[in-house]
Amino acid sequence: MKIVFMGTPDFAVPSLNALIADGHEIAGVFTQPDKPKNRGMKLLPTPVKVVALEHDIPVYQPVTLKTDEAFDVLKELQPELIVVAAYGKILPKRILELPPMGCINVHSSLLPRYRGAAPINWAVLNGDAETGVTIMHMAEGLDTGDIITQRSTPIDPNETVEQLHDRLADIGAQLLSETVVALKEGTASRTVQDDALSCYAPMLNRELSPIDFQQSARHIHNQVRGLIPWPATTAEICGETFKIFSVEETGIHSDEAPGTALGADKKGINIVCGDGQVLRIVELQAAGKKRMRAVDYLRGHPLF
Repeated sequence: MKIVFMGTPDFAVPSLNALIADGHEIAGVFTQPDKPKNRGMKLLPTPVKVVALEHDIPVYQPVTLKTDEAFDVLKELQPELIVVAAYGKILPKRILELPPMGCINVHSSLLPRYRGAAPINWAVLNGDAETGVTIMHMAEGLDTGDIITQRSTPIDPNETVEQLHDRLADIGAQLLSETVVALKEGTASRTVQDDALSCYAPMLNRELSPIDFQQSARHIHNQVRGLIPWPATTAEICGETFKIFSVEETGIHSDEAPGTALGADKKGINIVCGDGQVLRIVELQAAGKKRMRAVDYLRGHPLF
């Protein structure tokens, strides 16, 4: 099948690789413009662009898809199908209607739950027991199109958003591969979403970072594993502010006030939470320092 692929970050890479491996003709790849990164502010290609260039696939990086120029390029490519995976741009109606087989999207949640920009993070932040991937027909609304197929997966209580992200990317690629075959053979199903069951997964921001130790240990545990690597959680311990990257529930109960630092042991720093449970901080980062295990930091910077 002749396909135009639209995607940008690491999440989209397995999906593009799957389409290439399946032997589809990838007429072009659309991805976000290169952005300056690191201290030298050097322009770096997106992960999807890197893969496309490795396979000699034409790459297009328009600032917007709303121009006649972007639309004319797509018309010239004449795709039978447009596949989108974490592209990061809105597709105008005329583009949605351009391919004979339409536009489909690889979305990292079980729609209609978690429409929006950060579905993986919010599934972890909310302590969900499962999530998954949805392949859907694209519509003008935000992730409102008809569902073609879904695949669910359990979320381990200690799984970080980074680990879940990588698993969902692979699940999405496999599901996409199967879905494109079903579309070509005319066997794909189509289910209208129930808007009454929908919820929104907004973009992350630093306002989510501060830890409130009045909350339960499980709530804080979910917060930490759901905000890695950005914006990451922050906490003040013994008068110093740290980014917190890893915690674990100890199963220990304390009658001390929430936020009380009970001291440290060979595994980390123990702090009382709002439900009386003690949470252990395992990995942190002090201002101006590298991310490290809490016990290693304490060797040179005793807090207690």
